[in-house]
Formats: sequence, structure tokens, C-alpha cells
Amino acid sequence: MKRVKKNGCISELMEPLHKIIFFCLIIGFCSHTSIPASVHAQANVLPIDAGKIYQLTLRSDSYWFDHADYSIFIPEGVTAIRGVFVHQHGCTMEGVGASSAFDIQYQALAKKWSLAVVGPDLYPKQGRNCFDWIEPESGSAQALVEVLEMVGQSSGHPELKDAPWLLWGHSGGGYWTLAMMRDYPERILAAFAYSPAFDPQWDFPEAAAKVPLMIRHAGKNDFNGDAANCWNTALNTFSKLRKMNGHVSIACNDDQNHNFSYVRYMAIPFYESAMAQRLPDKLSDKLRNIQPESEWIGDTLNYNIFKASTFTGDQSAMCLFPDSLAAAKWREYVITGTVADRTPPPAPYDVRINRVGGNQAELTWKADADIESGIRHFIIRVNGHPAAHLPSSDVYQRFNTNGDNAIPFCPPELKCNIFVPHGETGCTVSVSTVNHFNLESEPCTTTFKISNKQ
Repeated sequence: MKRVKKNGCISELMEPLHKIIFFCLIIGFCSHTSIPASVHAQANVLPIDAGKIYQLTLRSDSYWFDHADYSIFIPEGVTAIRGVFVHQHGCTMEGVGASSAFDIQYQALAKKWSLAVVGPDLYPKQGRNCFDWIEPESGSAQALVEVLEMVGQSSGHPELKDAPWLLWGHSGGGYWTLAMMRDYPERILAAFAYSPAFDPQWDFPEAAAKVPLMIRHAGKNDFNGDAANCWNTALNTFSKLRKMNGHVSIACNDDQNHNFSYVRYMAIPFYESAMAQRLPDKLSDKLRNIQPESEWIGDTLNYNIFKASTFTGDQSAMCLFPDSLAAAKWREYVITGTVADRTPPPAPYDVRINRVGGNQAELTWKADADIESGIRHFIIRVNGHPAAHLPSSDVYQRFNTNGDNAIPFCPPELKCNIFVPHGETGCTVSVSTVNHFNLESEPCTTTFKISNKQ
């Protein structure tokens, strides 16, 4: 096994996998440059503090599209993968999908629930468009199944190939998500469609009604031309599934549009509500159904929510949620356009400090992102007084409100140099995390001493 250093990032290049022709995608965290197709087939593995990211490219003569790049995050320390979160980009968004695997908020969700995170990039043939891949039978479903088996073998997680899916899709990716519900309903834990497009005319199988689905659209501000028809896609899909008593909900916010939304803040708690009920106790067991006593409904006209089992009116045109939490987050989103995080993030850990000369010391630490709202920045204090921020400007990582992509793709390394005063008694150094709703964690504290005699 060879190790390569590129742009400050260590990569382990694994032995070739032989299921299908594919070649290595070298990115070294921050660059995103593929190597020529003539290079021998290899998977690229990027070790990071939170786990490992596996990167590879698949090609096949059976695909309608040109090729598929995959970045797959597996959390450190997970004993068995219980589910796979697939974050599918929309049309013309090829090249941004990989960021999902580097997204610290999704990594935190994966760590909590023992998930893998899949960031696909599906490329149409030259001069063509996303219609090459949005249908599962194009090979996009086959490629997903094959890449999960490959990475499962190479990562020591063979259960990855059979783990159920959490699907997320924007626009054309939303169409793909709905098509996967049509073709693979028994494999899907839950699905989220962000402004799905192209108004599919198919009927869903009965098994699809058991899949919790959240659809977001922006009403008159969505991409509603004849080519995409997003508003009708949302309304017609909702109507079809509710007539089947399906677990589907629909969220509209007219103040946003097709390419602007804070859907992540609603999608993550929705997924957690679904997983809490549907994940089986044993990997070999089938997905569980949402229990009727847990269901809540939502009125799309006045945004009131009710416990489904106690509501005596007509529910056929109402949203159906897995539980009260998902219902409450939906109500907040459709009224305000977002979902506020009201709890502080987890505290950093493993804080270490080393003198680097004079009164300068290097501080390093580790941190898990806030699942609800990620990490805005870190505050470093010396003897209780602010000494530094990381980063010094902007934010540690945010998400793009168009494709929900992590920015920056590569967040800053968790270290900084600080001034530490001389003193025989030492000083207290602390690090705390601030989330995107400006809530601060408890500090993680260490002591350090630079003696006047040194």
C-alpha cells in the first residue's frame, strides 16, 4: 500500500478493485482534479479525523451516461453500517456532489446513526444532459449498488451493499429520488425531494407508500416552465401517494425559489424521525413500518398539526409525518422558511497544547459538528479572555443554499498558534464551538505553563 501526500493531505492508494472498470480520483481534500483515464483502476482513500473517504470512478458500456464519480464517507469507529445517505445533485450540478462526503454536518449525522454518506457526481455524455442519468435504469441505480459493494469489500464493511438508503435529491436529482422510490421502495428508509422536476407520470407500487417522503417546493417561485414543471411535480406526487395513504408530506415557502432554500434544517430531523422508527435492531431484518400511534398530520392550508390517531376529520389531503418532531419542524419551516437550532453544539475534545518558541504555543483539538446546524467557528480563550477565532474570518463550513453543498469543501485544520504568558502557576486555555445559530458549546479546557526560568 503506497502513501501519497498532495496539498497537505495524506492519501492511501489501495489495491485495485475488480468489479467494474474505474479509475482513481485524486483530490487531496481541496483540489478536485481527475487523472487521465489511462491510469490503472484504483480506489483512493483519504483518512480524516472523522473517518475515511473512499473515492472512485465507475464506467460501463451499459450506462447511458458517461461516468460516475463517487465519494463515500465512513465514520471512524463504526462497527456496522446501518444505512446509506445518498445526496444526489441536480441537473448541470456535476462536480459538486463530492462535497457531501466532506460535509461535517452530514458526517456528524453519520457518526450518530452509523451511516455511510455518498456524494455522487453523474456526468452525461459530451453535449448531452441529465436525462442520461435521472432514470434509474440508465445505470445510475446499478452504479450505486456496485460502488457500495466495492467500497464495502475494501473498507471491511461488507454490510454496506445491503444497507438501506436515505435518499436526497434536488431538481433532476429529486426526479431520480422519486424514480428510486418507484423501483427500490423496499430498500429506502426515507426520502427527501428538494424541488423535484419533470412531473413523472408513473404510478408508485404499494411498497412506496411505506417510505416517509418529504417534498419541498417554492410555489410560483420554483422552476415551473414546461421543461421542469416543479410545482406540478410536487403537487401531483403528493396527491398520488396520499391517495395510497402514503407517508408523504409537502412543504412550500413562497419566499424562496428553486435554487434557494434552507431545506437541510428540516431534512435532517425528518430523517432522524424516520430512522428512529424504521431501522431494524438487526442488520439482517427488514425495515420496520412507521407505527400508527406515532403518526402526526399537518394541514397544508393553515399549518396546524395534529396527532393522527386523535384527528376525526378527512386526512387525505394532509401531510403525514413519522412523529410529532417531524411535524413541528415542518410547521416551523413552512411558516418561517427555516428551522432554528435551539441547543448548543457538542464541546470540542482532545485539546492539546505545545510550546513552539518564546511565548508562542500551538493549540490543536478535535470536534464533532452540531447535527442541527454545523459549525460556524471556534473561540479560543486564554485565562478566560478571547485570544483567537478559527477561522479568523468567514465561517468554518457552511452549506450552499442552491445545491446544499459544503463550503469550503475543505474546512480549516483544527489548530492555531496563540500567545501564552509566562507564569509559575500556568494558565488556562479553552476551546469552544459556535454553531450557525450563534450558540456556544461548553469549553474544553487544558492548562499550560511557560515558566520565567525557561
